[in-house]
Amino acid sequence: MNSRVTTSLVLQILRHGRSSGLCFSTAFPSQVIVCRSGTIGRRSILGFGAWERSFGSASPELAKAEADEKEKSIAETVNRAVGSRPDTGAVVSSYWGIMPSKITREDGTVWPWNCFRPSDAYTADLSIDLSRHHVPKTFLDKVAYRTVKLLRIPTDVFFQRRYGCRAMMLETVAAVPGMVGGMLLHLKSLRRFEYSGGWIKALLEEAENERMHLMTMVEIVNPKWYERLLVLAVQGVFFNAYFVLYLLSPKLAHRVVGYLEEEAIHSYTEFLKDLDSGAIPNVPAPAIAIDYWRLPKDARLKDVVLVIRADEAHHRDVNHFASDLRYQGKELKEAPAPIGYH
Repeated sequence: MNSRVTTSLVLQILRHGRSSGLCFSTAFPSQVIVCRSGTIGRRSILGFGAWERSFGSASPELAKAEADEKEKSIAETVNRAVGSRPDTGAVVSSYWGIMPSKITREDGTVWPWNCFRPSDAYTADLSIDLSRHHVPKTFLDKVAYRTVKLLRIPTDVFFQRRYGCRAMMLETVAAVPGMVGGMLLHLKSLRRFEYSGGWIKALLEEAENERMHLMTMVEIVNPKWYERLLVLAVQGVFFNAYFVLYLLSPKLAHRVVGYLEEEAIHSYTEFLKDLDSGAIPNVPAPAIAIDYWRLPKDARLKDVVLVIRADEAHHRDVNHFASDLRYQGKELKEAPAPIGYH
């Protein structure tokens, strides 16, 4: 059986994998998942050579060089079929099973990030009003405001003026509300068979944006083991508490986030003061921040803090707006979500 026939055989298996009982793994480009009689196992692509020879290879004394060439041809065929890069062997996976085109920057260099695409990058609006404050009016507003002020006390005691570590902790918490809110609105939309007015996507975008803040801060700050442990504890408590709070009162939950973002703006403003005074070195901006916010190649840490602070101001306005809708007795789906970050 020559290499052309073998390649044809593999392609037929790929096209009719369901009927043949063979499933090719996108996670393991050099492996085939064999599914028969309810059992699943992995066999190496290299096993195809032995499998082929046992079913009618004409020359038992086939040269090793020819066998290696045949196995290489099969592996390349399968790799192309499952969507792997022939130059590196790395799998380029897609939810829809389609190999994406090669992504490059505007200058032609290869796009290095898998966590976001160039279409997700944007330029932050630095002209946003940073001093805007929602004056507590109702009883729930006052509860939200005082709760956030109370939560700030242990943070000030623990981190003091270590604003890099403080920002890292802040972002691990700030990325939770958008995900919780988006998830619960998603489930509500499924239960009621109704649209969300774009709020699901808006809240999930907020969570993703906050996560990118964290990814950037991790590049700048090397958290110690006890700080990582603190992140686990705080996130575990906050996620469950916010989940219950959103179920009980979405208005209160969004108001809490609005005031949390106001505190974030204050923290990043103090961060900038220490950068200007030299208490914190103004190191070069991480590469991920330059690509995500479309910053200049020579951007510094101060530029990163400025765009993050602008993002927090946007989150502040979005969550106060969402809370006001609830205060007026309107569902979020009745008012379109604010325009995203792009």
